[in-house]
Amino acid sequence: MHSILMIGQSNMAGRGFKQDVDPIKNKKLFVLRNGRWRPMYVPINPDRNTAGISLAESFADLYAEEKSVEVGLIPCADGGSSLDMWEEGGVLLDHAIFQANLAKRSSTITAVLWHQGESDCGDEKYSEYEEKLNRIFDALCEKLDLYDVPFLVGGLGDFLEFCPTEPECAKNYQKVNKILEEIANKRENTGFVSAKGLTSNPDFLHFNAVSLREFGRRYYTEFLKLENKDKIFESKGDGILKSTGSMELL
Repeated sequence: MHSILMIGQSNMAGRGFKQDVDPIKNKKLFVLRNGRWRPMYVPINPDRNTAGISLAESFADLYAEEKSVEVGLIPCADGGSSLDMWEEGGVLLDHAIFQANLAKRSSTITAVLWHQGESDCGDEKYSEYEEKLNRIFDALCEKLDLYDVPFLVGGLGDFLEFCPTEPECAKNYQKVNKILEEIANKRENTGFVSAKGLTSNPDFLHFNAVSLREFGRRYYTEFLKLENKDKIFESKGDGILKSTGSMELL
């Protein structure tokens, strides 16, 4: 089984209304629950009583169908969480590492899905975003040996500009998006997923279910780009093929 680690805040956990989209009926999809794999259910990341449709569902659905494998989701996102709450040694990261290690007993982690930033849009916070997120990703790579695993980071929605309850988001979300893009450009095996054109629930804070389905497909497209990038070989005159990960004889 291939497994996917879900981390971040509410827009990764998912706040889409179930009645707005058709359910995904794919028998190859599973969710980690009490250390064992259960057939996928919704909400897959029940961090709050408002949890609903998540982008991870459509990501996993495409993954399972195109690769003809079983896919397990490891739900560890937590609504309202800031980067400081995800720091190494904190409860959230320790929990994600623990859950991921349980998943590794019966699966191979092949991707990490991250969506977070609304809680770090404040003037005193966003300037430190890159440094803090790099530390979190470095810790995950070290603790879980994920150095060759794609990390996918999603952009914040443009609808935040109209969010009445989060004025800091309205003011600075574009700056956070720019930082997320820079992180993806600088880090190995990291890709940025644009949220351009996606729409929200009436709160102008959370992606709606239809957009989450599309967002998950965008995450998967970026995943394939990173995966294919690692498969590009440079032919050498000495009969050796060289890649980013290994070397093979012709």
